[in-house]
Amino acid sequence: MCNIKIEMKKYLLLFIITIFVMSCSKKVEVKGKIAGSSPLERIEFVEASGVATLPLINIGLDKNGNFAGGFDAPKDGMYVINYAGRQNLIYLEGGQKLNISGNAMTFPNEFVVTGDAKKNNDFLQASQKFLGEYGSKINVQQLMGGDEKTFLKGAQKIEADINKNVDDLAQKNNPGKGMLEWKKNDVKVTILNLLANYEMSKRQMSGNPSFKVSKAFQDYEKKLEENKDVMVKTIPLYRQYLLVKLSPDFQKFAEAKTKGKTDVTTSEVFAQFLKDRKELSQTAKDYLLAFVVAQDIHPGAPAKNTDKVKKIIDTDITDASIKADLVKMQVAINGIKIGDAAPEVSLVKADGKSYKLSENKGKPYMLFFYASWNPYISEATVPVLKEVVNFYKSKMNFVFVNVDDSKDQFVKTSSALLKGIQGTNVYGEKGLESDAAKKYGVYGFKLPCFVIVDKDGKIASRSFVNLGEQEVVTILDKLTGLSAPRVQPNVQMQPGMVDPSGQPANPQPAPTK
Repeated sequence: MCNIKIEMKKYLLLFIITIFVMSCSKKVEVKGKIAGSSPLERIEFVEASGVATLPLINIGLDKNGNFAGGFDAPKDGMYVINYAGRQNLIYLEGGQKLNISGNAMTFPNEFVVTGDAKKNNDFLQASQKFLGEYGSKINVQQLMGGDEKTFLKGAQKIEADINKNVDDLAQKNNPGKGMLEWKKNDVKVTILNLLANYEMSKRQMSGNPSFKVSKAFQDYEKKLEENKDVMVKTIPLYRQYLLVKLSPDFQKFAEAKTKGKTDVTTSEVFAQFLKDRKELSQTAKDYLLAFVVAQDIHPGAPAKNTDKVKKIIDTDITDASIKADLVKMQVAINGIKIGDAAPEVSLVKADGKSYKLSENKGKPYMLFFYASWNPYISEATVPVLKEVVNFYKSKMNFVFVNVDDSKDQFVKTSSALLKGIQGTNVYGEKGLESDAAKKYGVYGFKLPCFVIVDKDGKIASRSFVNLGEQEVVTILDKLTGLSAPRVQPNVQMQPGMVDPSGQPANPQPAPTK
């Protein structure tokens, strides 16, 4: 009897541990079917409230449109589905298993969710539909052009109408507490942005930079901002609202701080500006500064600016997850820091034998990442790649890293696309989830891309997506001692991709003055 009790206690303990592990799991498992899709299309999931907007997973579809994959959800909340250049929101929670179905012509503008995420996303889609219909009936020009009292009355009616719809839909769809809280805050943020735009337009019309709205206006704003830190963490549009509100003061501050200077980044000035903003919590400062820092991370940025940005991330941002996201973004856009040792990664050849990058030590080499499903690899890239290889192959090595979903696809792709081009063909197992892709910051929106490594195994270039750039030729000439013709074909290897905020995934803003 005693042994039975001991055994029961043991199994009870295992059961409790299992339940605990399951409840804390961040893994989201998703599968589904997109009818009428192409095998070249991919589905990406991106955390909508993050600061770096990098894909969490890139999933391929089979010939019948089926797909399946899993990823760690950084938090319960809103995510973006990317497919065929189109985007839509979906609410996900860690530990969920769900099925998504749709038609290639309308997905992801329209889709059906079954499984754990059904109630939340039925609610979300219904609320989006209402907002579209409701917004089309509002005369925004008339609302914004009225006097302040009339405007406030109109804004409060809009808030009340939307909240009534939220309550009605909550009764019908029974969404989770997190989903409902997000939606309630989203309504507040929508109204706050309406208020900010009204205030800004009235200030411009008055011609008075010191224009102030009434106390009633300010009290309404304060009421809507009761959950400031929650909103700044979960709703990027609230960060935009805060930036609009800070804009007049920041412009004055920036003009004084940058007078006579030409090498100051926006991130530096904004970091200084935030230090004395006592009305903002550290959480808000972290997210706002991260937004500005992200604009200063772009291909070709001078090394000194990259170092400045890194210092700001290290010293002025306190949130560890935000720091990590920005570092990932730096690697994804600029590559590993020049001069650092090239990371050793797990790679295999077509015959199954392992391959190490250190085998190239003593000779410079180019790492070239590609996948068969990327539409730019065959038409635009291969001819230019062949010219580059043929010219420099006597003095350097070329390593072609395939990041397709399977080794079989790698064998087919490398044989077809790279036939006759001298170099080593290898595969990063698990494709974009491979050790190689993660360490070198390779994402679907960036393919194909490449980096140059010197004879000592150190990174010699930033991460490029265009073989025709003059900077590439300069680096290759320097490492090999050869002198390539000065005129190179300017082939853009992939166009800009749009992230959930509407900005290019690889933004290239003009240098800050």
